Amino acid sequence: MNITGKTRITGIIGWPVAHSLSPPMHNAAFKALGLDFAYVPFPVAPEGLAAGVAGLAALGVAGFSVTIPHKVAILPLLDRITPEAELIGAVNTVQVEDGRLTGYNTDGIGLLSALRSKLGFLPEGRQVLVLGAGGAARSAAASLGLSSAGRVEVANRSPEAGRALAEAMQERLPGTAFASQPLDRIADRGYLASFDLVVNTTSVGMAGDGFAGLDLAALKPGACVYDMVYAPPVTPFLAQAEALGVPWANGLGMLAAQGEAAFRIWTGVAPPEGCMEQALAACLPTPGNP
Repeated sequence: MNITGKTRITGIIGWPVAHSLSPPMHNAAFKALGLDFAYVPFPVAPEGLAAGVAGLAALGVAGFSVTIPHKVAILPLLDRITPEAELIGAVNTVQVEDGRLTGYNTDGIGLLSALRSKLGFLPEGRQVLVLGAGGAARSAAASLGLSSAGRVEVANRSPEAGRALAEAMQERLPGTAFASQPLDRIADRGYLASFDLVVNTTSVGMAGDGFAGLDLAALKPGACVYDMVYAPPVTPFLAQAEALGVPWANGLGMLAAQGEAAFRIWTGVAPPEGCMEQALAACLPTPGNP
Protein backbone atom coordinates (compact mmCIF):
# COMPACT_ATOMS: atom_id res chain seq x y z
CA MET A 1 0.00 0.00 0.00
CA ASN A 2 1.46 3.34 -1.10
CA ILE A 3 -0.11 6.25 0.80
CA THR A 4 0.40 9.70 -0.69
CA GLY A 5 -1.07 13.15 -0.19
CA LYS A 6 -3.86 12.19 -2.59
CA THR A 7 -4.88 8.99 -0.77
CA ARG A 8 -8.41 9.11 0.68
CA ILE A 9 -8.35 7.87 4.25
CA THR A 10 -11.03 5.75 5.89
CA GLY A 11 -10.83 3.78 9.10
CA ILE A 12 -12.51 2.53 12.24
CA ILE A 13 -12.84 4.10 15.67
CA GLY A 14 -13.26 2.00 18.80
CA TRP A 15 -11.70 1.15 22.15
CA PRO A 16 -9.98 -1.21 21.79
CA VAL A 17 -9.72 -1.53 18.02
CA ALA A 18 -6.44 -3.33 17.28
CA HIS A 19 -8.29 -6.65 16.90
CA SER A 20 -10.62 -5.37 14.15
CA LEU A 21 -10.84 -7.36 10.92
CA SER A 22 -12.18 -4.35 9.03
CA PRO A 23 -8.78 -3.01 7.83
CA PRO A 24 -7.78 -6.13 5.85
CA MET A 25 -11.34 -6.47 4.53
CA HIS A 26 -11.56 -2.92 3.17
CA ASN A 27 -7.96 -2.65 2.02
CA ALA A 28 -8.34 -5.86 0.00
CA ALA A 29 -11.31 -4.31 -1.84
CA PHE A 30 -9.50 -1.00 -2.42
CA LYS A 31 -6.54 -2.89 -3.87
CA ALA A 32 -8.72 -5.09 -6.07
CA LEU A 33 -10.35 -2.02 -7.64
CA GLY A 34 -7.16 0.03 -7.81
CA LEU A 35 -8.66 2.78 -5.66
CA ASP A 36 -6.34 5.24 -3.95
CA PHE A 37 -7.95 4.69 -0.56
CA ALA A 38 -6.60 3.30 2.72
CA TYR A 39 -8.37 2.01 5.84
CA VAL A 40 -6.69 2.20 9.23
CA PRO A 41 -7.68 1.57 12.85
CA PHE A 42 -8.01 4.62 15.12
CA PRO A 43 -8.03 3.76 18.84
CA VAL A 44 -10.27 6.38 20.44
CA ALA A 45 -10.94 6.23 24.18
CA PRO A 46 -14.47 7.10 25.35
CA GLU A 47 -13.34 10.33 26.95
CA GLY A 48 -11.72 11.39 23.68
CA LEU A 49 -14.62 10.59 21.37
CA ALA A 50 -15.76 14.16 20.67
CA ALA A 51 -12.21 15.34 19.97
CA GLY A 52 -11.47 12.27 17.85
CA VAL A 53 -14.56 12.68 15.69
CA ALA A 54 -13.92 16.41 15.23
CA GLY A 55 -10.32 15.65 14.29
CA LEU A 56 -11.30 13.12 11.65
CA ALA A 57 -13.75 15.59 10.13
CA ALA A 58 -11.11 18.33 10.14
CA LEU A 59 -8.60 16.03 8.45
CA GLY A 60 -11.02 15.42 5.60
CA VAL A 61 -11.28 11.63 5.81
CA ALA A 62 -13.80 10.05 3.45
CA GLY A 63 -15.53 8.30 6.31
CA PHE A 64 -15.07 5.82 9.10
CA SER A 65 -16.58 2.80 10.79
CA VAL A 66 -17.73 2.92 14.41
CA THR A 67 -17.48 0.02 16.81
CA ILE A 68 -17.79 -0.66 20.54
CA PRO A 69 -18.14 1.40 22.72
CA HIS A 70 -18.98 4.38 20.46
CA LYS A 71 -21.99 3.26 18.39
CA VAL A 72 -24.51 5.07 20.58
CA ALA A 73 -22.31 7.77 22.13
CA ILE A 74 -21.46 9.19 18.69
CA LEU A 75 -25.08 10.06 17.83
CA PRO A 76 -25.11 13.63 19.22
CA LEU A 77 -21.81 14.39 17.46
CA LEU A 78 -23.24 13.86 13.97
CA ASP A 79 -24.91 16.38 11.67
CA ARG A 80 -27.39 13.91 10.24
CA ILE A 81 -28.54 10.36 10.99
CA THR A 82 -30.36 8.17 8.49
CA PRO A 83 -33.87 7.00 9.46
CA GLU A 84 -32.72 3.38 9.87
CA ALA A 85 -29.83 4.38 12.14
CA GLU A 86 -32.22 6.54 14.17
CA LEU A 87 -34.64 3.61 14.51
CA ILE A 88 -31.87 1.28 15.64
CA GLY A 89 -30.42 3.94 17.91
CA ALA A 90 -26.83 3.29 16.89
CA VAL A 91 -24.40 4.17 14.10
CA ASN A 92 -21.67 1.93 12.67
CA THR A 93 -20.69 3.97 9.58
CA VAL A 94 -20.03 7.68 9.12
CA GLN A 95 -19.66 9.54 5.84
CA VAL A 96 -17.75 12.84 5.84
CA GLU A 97 -18.65 15.37 3.14
CA ASP A 98 -17.51 19.00 3.30
CA GLY A 99 -16.94 18.63 7.02
CA ARG A 100 -20.48 17.35 7.68
CA LEU A 101 -20.96 13.94 9.23
CA THR A 102 -23.79 11.58 8.28
CA GLY A 103 -24.38 8.47 10.38
CA TYR A 104 -25.58 5.17 8.93
CA ASN A 105 -26.22 1.73 10.35
CA THR A 106 -25.32 -0.98 7.83
CA ASP A 107 -25.71 -3.92 10.23
CA GLY A 108 -29.30 -4.54 9.17
CA ILE A 109 -28.32 -4.35 5.51
CA GLY A 110 -25.60 -6.87 6.25
CA LEU A 111 -27.99 -9.28 7.95
CA LEU A 112 -30.59 -9.13 5.19
CA SER A 113 -27.92 -9.59 2.52
CA ALA A 114 -26.46 -12.61 4.31
CA LEU A 115 -29.88 -14.19 4.86
CA ARG A 116 -30.66 -13.81 1.18
CA SER A 117 -27.30 -14.95 -0.22
CA LYS A 118 -26.50 -17.73 2.26
CA LEU A 119 -29.95 -19.11 3.04
CA GLY A 120 -32.24 -17.80 0.29
CA PHE A 121 -34.37 -16.28 3.06
CA LEU A 122 -36.63 -13.29 2.42
CA PRO A 123 -38.36 -11.87 5.54
CA GLU A 124 -41.65 -10.67 4.03
CA GLY A 125 -44.53 -12.36 5.84
CA ARG A 126 -42.22 -14.76 7.69
CA GLN A 127 -42.03 -15.67 11.38
CA VAL A 128 -38.67 -14.93 13.02
CA LEU A 129 -37.27 -15.64 16.49
CA VAL A 130 -34.45 -13.32 17.61
CA LEU A 131 -32.29 -14.56 20.48
CA GLY A 132 -31.01 -11.62 22.55
CA ALA A 133 -32.08 -8.02 23.12
CA GLY A 134 -28.87 -5.99 22.80
CA GLY A 135 -27.70 -3.70 20.03
CA ALA A 136 -27.32 -6.51 17.49
CA ALA A 137 -30.83 -7.74 18.27
CA ARG A 138 -32.20 -4.23 17.82
CA SER A 139 -30.62 -3.92 14.37
CA ALA A 140 -31.95 -7.37 13.44
CA ALA A 141 -35.48 -6.61 14.65
CA ALA A 142 -35.53 -3.24 12.89
CA SER A 143 -34.27 -4.60 9.57
CA LEU A 144 -36.71 -7.52 9.69
CA GLY A 145 -39.59 -5.17 10.44
CA LEU A 146 -38.55 -2.76 7.69
CA SER A 147 -38.57 -5.78 5.34
CA SER A 148 -42.18 -6.61 6.28
CA ALA A 149 -41.58 -9.73 8.37
CA GLY A 150 -44.92 -11.04 9.58
CA ARG A 151 -43.87 -11.63 13.16
CA VAL A 152 -40.67 -11.04 15.13
CA GLU A 153 -40.34 -12.41 18.66
CA VAL A 154 -37.46 -11.51 20.96
CA ALA A 155 -36.31 -14.12 23.48
CA ASN A 156 -33.93 -12.82 26.11
CA ARG A 157 -32.55 -13.78 29.53
CA SER A 158 -33.78 -10.44 30.87
CA PRO A 159 -37.51 -10.31 30.06
CA GLU A 160 -37.57 -6.56 30.72
CA ALA A 161 -34.98 -5.82 28.02
CA GLY A 162 -36.75 -8.09 25.55
CA ARG A 163 -40.10 -6.46 26.27
CA ALA A 164 -38.66 -2.96 25.88
CA LEU A 165 -37.16 -3.86 22.50
CA ALA A 166 -40.35 -5.47 21.20
CA GLU A 167 -42.50 -2.55 22.37
CA ALA A 168 -40.16 0.03 20.82
CA MET A 169 -40.20 -1.77 17.47
CA GLN A 170 -43.98 -2.30 17.56
CA GLU A 171 -44.54 1.43 18.04
CA ARG A 172 -42.34 2.35 15.07
CA LEU A 173 -43.10 -0.58 12.76
CA PRO A 174 -46.79 -1.45 13.18
CA GLY A 175 -46.85 -3.58 10.02
CA THR A 176 -44.97 -6.36 11.80
CA ALA A 177 -46.18 -8.12 14.96
CA PHE A 178 -43.49 -7.83 17.64
CA ALA A 179 -43.51 -9.71 20.94
CA SER A 180 -41.09 -10.95 23.59
CA GLN A 181 -40.57 -14.06 25.65
CA PRO A 182 -38.15 -15.15 28.38
CA LEU A 183 -35.23 -17.08 26.90
CA ASP A 184 -36.25 -20.39 28.47
CA ARG A 185 -39.35 -20.39 26.25
CA ILE A 186 -37.12 -21.70 23.45
CA ALA A 187 -37.22 -25.11 25.17
CA ASP A 188 -40.92 -25.33 24.22
CA ARG A 189 -40.91 -27.44 21.05
CA GLY A 190 -44.36 -26.26 19.99
CA TYR A 191 -43.30 -22.65 20.31
CA LEU A 192 -40.09 -23.21 18.33
CA ALA A 193 -42.05 -24.98 15.57
CA SER A 194 -43.88 -21.76 14.71
CA PHE A 195 -40.80 -19.99 13.29
CA ASP A 196 -39.26 -19.89 9.83
CA LEU A 197 -35.95 -18.48 11.05
CA VAL A 198 -34.02 -18.37 14.34
CA VAL A 199 -31.31 -15.69 14.64
CA ASN A 200 -28.73 -15.66 17.43
CA THR A 201 -27.58 -12.10 18.15
CA THR A 202 -25.82 -12.93 21.45
CA SER A 203 -22.25 -13.98 22.24
CA VAL A 204 -23.43 -17.48 23.17
CA GLY A 205 -21.24 -19.92 21.26
CA MET A 206 -18.05 -17.87 21.24
CA ALA A 207 -16.70 -19.91 24.15
CA GLY A 208 -18.15 -23.22 23.01
CA ASP A 209 -21.37 -22.85 24.98
CA GLY A 210 -24.89 -23.40 23.70
CA PHE A 211 -28.52 -22.63 24.51
CA ALA A 212 -29.93 -24.86 27.25
CA GLY A 213 -33.01 -26.79 26.20
CA LEU A 214 -32.93 -25.69 22.56
CA ASP A 215 -33.88 -28.55 20.24
CA LEU A 216 -33.76 -27.47 16.62
CA ALA A 217 -35.39 -30.76 15.62
CA ALA A 218 -38.66 -29.04 16.54
CA LEU A 219 -38.33 -26.55 13.67
CA LYS A 220 -40.76 -26.86 10.79
CA PRO A 221 -39.51 -28.21 7.44
CA GLY A 222 -37.76 -25.45 5.50
CA ALA A 223 -36.89 -23.39 8.57
CA CYS A 224 -33.31 -22.17 8.94
CA VAL A 225 -30.96 -20.66 11.52
CA TYR A 226 -28.47 -17.79 11.50
CA ASP A 227 -25.73 -17.10 14.03
CA MET A 228 -24.09 -13.66 14.10
CA VAL A 229 -21.05 -15.28 15.75
CA TYR A 230 -18.33 -16.06 13.18
CA ALA A 231 -15.48 -17.21 15.44
CA PRO A 232 -15.67 -20.11 15.90
CA PRO A 233 -17.21 -20.63 12.46
CA VAL A 234 -19.42 -23.44 13.76
CA THR A 235 -20.91 -22.82 17.21
CA PRO A 236 -22.83 -25.52 19.13
CA PHE A 237 -26.02 -23.82 17.89
CA LEU A 238 -24.90 -24.29 14.28
CA ALA A 239 -23.45 -27.74 14.90
CA GLN A 240 -26.87 -28.88 16.06
CA ALA A 241 -28.44 -27.45 12.92
CA GLU A 242 -25.83 -29.18 10.74
CA ALA A 243 -26.45 -32.53 12.43
CA LEU A 244 -30.19 -32.20 11.82
CA GLY A 245 -29.90 -31.02 8.23
CA VAL A 246 -31.29 -27.59 9.08
CA PRO A 247 -29.92 -24.89 6.72
CA TRP A 248 -27.57 -22.55 8.60
CA ALA A 249 -25.06 -19.76 8.18
CA ASN A 250 -22.63 -17.98 10.47
CA GLY A 251 -21.94 -14.27 10.88
CA LEU A 252 -19.07 -13.95 8.41
CA GLY A 253 -21.39 -13.10 5.53
CA MET A 254 -23.11 -10.39 7.56
CA LEU A 255 -19.77 -8.88 8.59
CA ALA A 256 -18.67 -8.74 4.97
CA ALA A 257 -22.01 -7.39 3.71
CA GLN A 258 -22.17 -4.56 6.23
CA GLY A 259 -18.63 -3.64 5.20
CA GLU A 260 -19.61 -3.73 1.54
CA ALA A 261 -22.43 -1.28 2.27
CA ALA A 262 -20.01 1.10 4.02
CA PHE A 263 -17.56 0.74 1.12
CA ARG A 264 -20.26 1.86 -1.33
CA ILE A 265 -21.14 4.85 0.86
CA TRP A 266 -17.52 6.08 0.90
CA THR A 267 -16.47 5.27 -2.66
CA GLY A 268 -19.68 5.27 -4.69
CA VAL A 269 -18.82 1.86 -6.16
CA ALA A 270 -19.35 -1.74 -5.09
CA PRO A 271 -16.42 -3.94 -4.07
CA PRO A 272 -15.69 -7.03 -6.18
CA GLU A 273 -18.11 -9.83 -5.34
CA GLY A 274 -16.75 -12.08 -2.60
CA CYS A 275 -13.57 -10.03 -2.15
CA MET A 276 -14.27 -8.77 1.35
CA GLU A 277 -15.57 -12.09 2.68
CA GLN A 278 -12.51 -13.89 1.31
CA ALA A 279 -10.24 -11.36 3.03
CA LEU A 280 -12.08 -11.91 6.31
CA ALA A 281 -11.90 -15.69 6.02
CA ALA A 282 -8.14 -15.48 5.45
CA CYS A 283 -7.79 -13.70 8.83
CA LEU A 284 -9.65 -16.34 10.81
CA PRO A 285 -8.24 -19.58 12.17
CA THR A 286 -9.21 -22.76 10.39
CA PRO A 287 -9.33 -26.29 11.82
CA GLY A 288 -5.77 -27.50 12.23
CA ASN A 289 -4.40 -23.99 11.66
CA PRO A 290 -5.20 -21.99 14.81
